[in-house]
Amino acid sequence: MAITILAPTPATTKVQIRDSSDDSDDGGVDLQGDSDMRPTKRFKGSEVVTPGEVVTDDAQWMRGHGTYVAPASSEIVATVAGTVQKTNKLLSVRPLRARYTPEIGDLVVGRIIEVQSKRWRVDVGAPVFAGLPLAAINLPGGILRKRTETDELQIRTFFSEGDLLVAEVQSLHQDGSASLHTRSLKYGKLRNGIFISVSGVGGGGGVVRAKKQVSTIETSGGGGKVDVILGVNGYIWISKHVEIASGDAAITRLDEQTSSTAYSSQNDEISPETRKEIARIRDVIQLLVQEGLNVDEDMVLGAYNAAVMVEAEEHSEVSSYLGGTLGQKVLERIR
Repeated sequence: MAITILAPTPATTKVQIRDSSDDSDDGGVDLQGDSDMRPTKRFKGSEVVTPGEVVTDDAQWMRGHGTYVAPASSEIVATVAGTVQKTNKLLSVRPLRARYTPEIGDLVVGRIIEVQSKRWRVDVGAPVFAGLPLAAINLPGGILRKRTETDELQIRTFFSEGDLLVAEVQSLHQDGSASLHTRSLKYGKLRNGIFISVSGVGGGGGVVRAKKQVSTIETSGGGGKVDVILGVNGYIWISKHVEIASGDAAITRLDEQTSSTAYSSQNDEISPETRKEIARIRDVIQLLVQEGLNVDEDMVLGAYNAAVMVEAEEHSEVSSYLGGTLGQKVLERIR
């Protein structure tokens, strides 16, 4: 039987006609189309890529965090699952979920993990435990002096394992760990409240860096004032507001009065009305995180007021649950 050899036919490729309205002048790259056939990808700004996916093969772009360039190739490939971000000619991939990366000046909420001779190791949600030196805290009575061996022996009277605290990032080390300090009356051990750990974009759980991370909400229903501490690391503390006795007392006397209870682990009496409002604020924050919204002072206050109004309209009892239709009504009011 004769064998007939046919000439090879050229491969047919789909030509994609791009609407001129889709092109932007910011020099982006498009991630759509066949990864093997497209000559250049143009990026629209909010594309989600997966590990191993080619972000662009245009040589004008430089690779940033979350990407790499294969050997003998100009293709920039994603190493994590996340959104593509462009800074001038730099392309990077921001992971959808990541551990917290400390920065100097961040206000964080942490938990004591280990007590050492001259410092505490604190879990702030970062890849490496942070350190809180003994010299970086306020001594009872507001005394300013050098720490002695007696202070080292009594180190557990200040903080022990499991204690929660709010602190500020003072410095960073080469291994990525952070050094904290609590040299302020607004920092220290946390009491009279509830702890929330959220997760989300960038490891911050939707909590954005702002000028003010600590706020006080005047609640309804006789709940009084409630303090909300939004840690940049995604750890949040909601507690009963404690008034600091002021008046004609001197500053040194005020420090002594405040420091007398600064390291106490005993909670104060909290009324049922205050407990209910604390639970409502917790549900509001969890609702914002689930919807991918930023969690800051204004957003939390607006969502809380919306939740109160929705409860009044629905004539619900004492439930603070914001799931289902109640949650959707709250979101409609704040969007």
